[in-house]
Amino acid sequence: MKLPHASATAIALILAATIALPASARAQTYDPSYPVCLQVYQGFVDYYFECHYRTMAQCQASASGRSAQCVVNPYYGGPNAGRGKRQKRYQSY
Repeated sequence: MKLPHASATAIALILAATIALPASARAQTYDPSYPVCLQVYQGFVDYYFECHYRTMAQCQASASGRSAQCVVNPYYGGPNAGRGKRQKRYQSY
């Protein structure tokens, strides 16, 4: 007799845990590996960035005909952005 009650409790627990889990979100708006970002407008104040363009012309071709504009990536780390750990430079005196 306790089996249906246990099943209902287990199902309710699984459902509550699924609802409580946060949705995955991007940790960073700008990708520091690319110098140009496309700012895409979804509404009056709702927009997002796609940062995977090497040149402004490449971005503008993608923005053409869309509610979007190209912007310079303020977090671009230069050509070695994806290098990982920063290396120390040693100077000889």
